[in-house]
Amino acid sequence: MNKPLAERIRPKSLEQYLSQEHLIGDDGSLTQQIKRGLIPSLILWGPPGVGKTTLANIIANESERPFYTLSAINSGVKEVREVIDKAKQSGGLFTAKNPILFIDEIHRFSKSQQDSLLGAVEKGWITLIGATTENPSFEVIPALLSRCQVYTLNPFGKKELEALLNRAMQEDEDLKSKEIVLKETESLLRLSGGDARKLLNIFELIVSSQDQEPITITNDLVSKLVQQNTVRYDKTGEQHYDIISAFIKSIRGSDPNAAVYWLARMIEGGEDLKFIARRLIILASEDIGNANPTALILANNSFQAVNTIGYPEARIILSQCTVYLASSPKSNASYMAINKAQQLVKQTGDLSIPLHIRNAPTKLMKELGYGEDYKYAHNHKDNFVKQEFLPDEIANTKLYEPGDNQRENSFRTFLKSRWGDKYEY
Repeated sequence: MNKPLAERIRPKSLEQYLSQEHLIGDDGSLTQQIKRGLIPSLILWGPPGVGKTTLANIIANESERPFYTLSAINSGVKEVREVIDKAKQSGGLFTAKNPILFIDEIHRFSKSQQDSLLGAVEKGWITLIGATTENPSFEVIPALLSRCQVYTLNPFGKKELEALLNRAMQEDEDLKSKEIVLKETESLLRLSGGDARKLLNIFELIVSSQDQEPITITNDLVSKLVQQNTVRYDKTGEQHYDIISAFIKSIRGSDPNAAVYWLARMIEGGEDLKFIARRLIILASEDIGNANPTALILANNSFQAVNTIGYPEARIILSQCTVYLASSPKSNASYMAINKAQQLVKQTGDLSIPLHIRNAPTKLMKELGYGEDYKYAHNHKDNFVKQEFLPDEIANTKLYEPGDNQRENSFRTFLKSRWGDKYEY
């Protein structure tokens, strides 16, 4: 049986690898490590079909290491130990040629299964590469995570996906013998959901279904031939991301009816309840923030309760939290403030900290003027005194603008009463 198109054109080297420039571009964080063959244990985190497995294979090929692979779906502690024993026999301790053990969907490993990897990673018997679609901070045990570097793979954009289609037509033996015209790609790209593997599978299906050439790819043709099962909920595929997006946007849009509906879709589809609860915590801070600080407290308590109670009763807790967040006033002021602040840091670099707010634990630091002109707020009326806390180069920069809601309007009034024009909005 022929291999799927995605397998036939799978990149074999860094030069063939598309996208992820932040990792494997000329200045990518992984590029030099791969070329030197000095690979740390690492976790590749990203959505389906962005090249995690391919990158792991390339790392092994480029560094000329033995490569072992396991899938967390069908491997247990026994299989892990068997592979580790093989790896110990094929590689030395702490050498540049330590065997690589690749574990796909490592987030599906239980705590005991992840524990079984610790000794081998710590002793250098293997270099672990794990792939996950879930946040490793939540799904990988701390002891293992602390021994790995985490690299985030970004979803493919239109440019990368179209480049992938063109490469398939130019390099695949089956396709390059056919006359194919990519007239329209919007439906192909939309149905792929940014998943390169899914894109190529759909593309191959379309091409193989056509008897006459040229084969002209149009949105209508793709829509006719590709049947979507909109009822099925795929926890690792496109619907996973689409439904959580609909859920979050319904809450952000203050529509509790829609929010509870999408919550029910996820629950009925078997979604991880802790995943839902974590997203509610993020939303409570990002989209509600100081318009209603209690939202974050409730969301965090809901996560703890869901973790304690479990299904089926946890669905009630999630529903209560969802309705509360959807019905709360909204503000993204804190979210925007940290975005602006991080952008400012990237633009201005490590600016010097003003002397008067530096710590002065030693005699020399005091002699150099550290902390000398600092004014202790509690020694002044209303526990406030005007002084500059930002570096001189960006003094008086405004990063936080209170949202237009009852609570943050009180912030606005307070800041204006203390700072005057500096906090004039």
